[in-house]
Order: sequence, then C-alpha cells, then structure tokens
Amino acid sequence: MAEQNSPHDLPDIAGRTIAVLGGTGDQGRGLARRFALAGLDVVIGSRSAERAQAAADDLGADLPVRGADNAAAAAAGDIVIVAVPWEGHRELLASLEEELAGKIVVDCVNPLGFDKKGPYALPVEEGSAAQQAEAVLPRSRVVAAFHHVSAVVLLDPEVDRVDLDVLVLGDDRAATDEVRALASSIGGVRGIYGGRLRNAHQVEAFTANLIAINRRYKAHAGLRITDV
Repeated sequence: MAEQNSPHDLPDIAGRTIAVLGGTGDQGRGLARRFALAGLDVVIGSRSAERAQAAADDLGADLPVRGADNAAAAAAGDIVIVAVPWEGHRELLASLEEELAGKIVVDCVNPLGFDKKGPYALPVEEGSAAQQAEAVLPRSRVVAAFHHVSAVVLLDPEVDRVDLDVLVLGDDRAATDEVRALASSIGGVRGIYGGRLRNAHQVEAFTANLIAINRRYKAHAGLRITDV
C-alpha cells in the first residue's frame, strides 16, 4: 500500500520568481526580504520602477531582489503577491489582468477602517479582498495568505525565525500547496491550509483583532494553529 503524504509535504518551489506588488510598503518589503533570504528570486513592484529599485537596493546588495514597475513585476513573477493599499486594490488588479493571467496571485490585503474606537473590518461587495481579486482576475489562480504577518518582525535583522503560522485559502489545491511552500520558506513559519477562498473574509477581518492585541500588549502578535 502506498504511503500517504503528510499534511505538511510541500512542493519544491526552488527556481520560482516571486513578484511583490506594492513591494515598497513595509509588508511588501518584509515579505520580499524573507523570500530572498530563502534563496528565491524576487521582484519588487511599484508604480515607479525607480522607487521599486530603491526599495530593492535598501534590502541589501547580497539578496536576489530587483525592482520594476508593477506591470513588469507581474509579468516576471511565477507567484505574485498583492500587498497594495485596499483603496487601490481593484483598480491595480484590473489594470494587470493580462499580465497576471495564468499566474498564482496571492492576495494579502486587509480591508480595514480606523476610527476613535480602533480598527474594524470594512464591508466588501464580493465578500473579501481575495474574492474581489478572483472576480477581477478570472484567468488567475487566486489564493489568500500572509494577512497576519508583522512587517516589523519580517524586517528585523535580529529575528532569524518567525513564530507564526500562515493561513492559506483557495479553491485550487495545487496553488494553495505552492503558497504553503512559499510561506514555509520563511524560517519558523508554517503554511497551513485554511479552507476555500469564500472563507477569506474572517481571516482578513481578524487582522483588526490582532492590531488591537498589539496595541494593548505592545506586541507583534501572530497565530499558531494547534494539533496540526
């Protein structure tokens, strides 16, 4: 009888190019840095190629990171991370539909509002940012992941291993497996399958709770899933 794969068996993603749209922001730069430290080829995307290259240079000349405008980055990436502000989410993805066709697109955008009571989840017509991406990018393989990763921790050179599980959601099992492998390329991190893309809303919304935790306890809290 053939041995079954364990839930943590992962595909080999060596040789994949990872593009990070919105890669000049803290979360985008942090993810780009960690993927590059894992030996993956990384392209930071921005509206300005010059700004993207400056962000890449700032991460260190010894890392395999380069900058490009968003369209060139999207075209270059095998796996494309969307780490842009919610306000420009739909417009940017719609403008890149051709470049992102056939690609694994990983949406990590959290639609949040802030008022005097603190952060709260915003309503999204499609249900979630990830589902909006799916609607705008019908030819892409959309996955939701990396919502709860602290940019401060990712960018901290003193942190070798990140104490975190990344929930990965999507309807394409091969795509979610690749994204779980991408998450697990970061030292200390596990990529954990978290369900279908329709369940992305509560994962995105939980970021508001984590921000409240971090403010109360002056922390950079993340999630760990037990018994898996």
